[in-house]
Amino acid sequence: MTVHEGLSLIGGEWVPASSGVTFRRHNPADLGDVVGEFPESSAADVEKAVAYAVEGAAEWGAVAAEKRADVLEAAARWLEDRAADLVGELVREEGKTRAEAAMEVSRTPRNLRFYAAEAHRITGDSYPSTDGGLVYTRREPVGVVGAITPWNFPLNIPSRKIGPALAAGNAVVFKPSPVTPLLAQRLVEALLAGGLPPKAIALVHGGAEAGAAVAADERVGAVTFTGSTRAGRAVHAAVGPARRAQLEMGGKNPVVVMDDADLDRAAQIILKGAFGLSGQACTGTSRVIAHDAVHDELLDRVARAAEARVVGNGLDDGVQMGPLAADFQLEKFLDYVRIGEEEGAELVTGGRRLPGDGYFVAPAVFAGLAPDMRITREEIFGPVLGFQRASGLDEAVDLANGTDYGLSAGIVTRDLDRALEFARRSDSGLVKVNQPTSGMAMTVPFGGLKDSSTQTFKEQAGPSMMLFYLREKSVYITP
Repeated sequence: MTVHEGLSLIGGEWVPASSGVTFRRHNPADLGDVVGEFPESSAADVEKAVAYAVEGAAEWGAVAAEKRADVLEAAARWLEDRAADLVGELVREEGKTRAEAAMEVSRTPRNLRFYAAEAHRITGDSYPSTDGGLVYTRREPVGVVGAITPWNFPLNIPSRKIGPALAAGNAVVFKPSPVTPLLAQRLVEALLAGGLPPKAIALVHGGAEAGAAVAADERVGAVTFTGSTRAGRAVHAAVGPARRAQLEMGGKNPVVVMDDADLDRAAQIILKGAFGLSGQACTGTSRVIAHDAVHDELLDRVARAAEARVVGNGLDDGVQMGPLAADFQLEKFLDYVRIGEEEGAELVTGGRRLPGDGYFVAPAVFAGLAPDMRITREEIFGPVLGFQRASGLDEAVDLANGTDYGLSAGIVTRDLDRALEFARRSDSGLVKVNQPTSGMAMTVPFGGLKDSSTQTFKEQAGPSMMLFYLREKSVYITP
């Protein structure tokens, strides 16, 4: 297999790390397969990248909106022309199944086209004046945007940050996860091929040092971050009050299943939300709160389906769940299975490492979760699902809201009144009725509540999405 020689993009040049230090990325389904070798960017590399991005912001911010839209459109076409190769690279680098990778690869160009259209809709407002003059607002790019992104959607999530940032006329310093450096590089290559001025985007690889340097640099006017709540809080503290931050963080997402639910349908909704993407989605289902009348039967259906799930290399036919993405994900999965058993929860099925030269695991299903257990309250970010009982909707809502997170929540019921009441009372930014907790339309605003978000600017769509990347001035003119 090809070993890719990755580089950072700084000042329009593809360069190694100034220290010469590199890291390797291995295929999580075949640990002997080296996907690529990439530079370990330091704070000094980031400082240089930001300095060039300041120059790039001046150039790109002066480009007309229709030209900015053309670049995003051309980048989308570049990605579509290489879709088959990108699917293979995504499976190999991150561990998705082929179907999951194809969905992400097809969505990313659509994201860029969506934000290309937003470039044409940047407007100000005019206001009445008491002296016969003119009062209006104008919206301008913030300058340099820092985009710090996770590994679980290495094309989709960065495109939802870089796309609107560029549409608004900003330069971007992009720091992807070291788990998926190759796909990040592909997205940058698409933008350059589309005609983006090289200094308008920088790509810095590496870990926490590079990310912290991006967030701390005062020349970066806005930082958009997706990742863990712990890392997000560090980013928020570094950005401070004089700049702006948009954080989408952890989740502990419940599905409530009422006594009138179609259990076959409920089981499929739960399985997709819990074990799709190997459980590695911030909006994935981690808790089932089942009405007493259906709890036992639903648990049995879900456990049997989990046992039958085909786990393997995502490139192989018939595979339903790929490996975990990295060694730290495997360690975390096994630790939480052990913690759950020590806390007294019942491990109904799974929870073990499977044979093979990769990070393969059997999805875990627990029963008997209590509200104060760690596996009930803490984000695991893996294929671990826990069941809780509820006597009715009031108790189910209390249990669903009983964590520090508020990203996504769902209910399965035939009763519209119950569904609407749950939507009203849920402390989550995303509420799904008879749908998996994961997945969303690109045209709908996305953001969590409580410890899942800063709750400032929405991500992905909606009026506040573009406003994050723009600063506003009020202008008063007297003739």
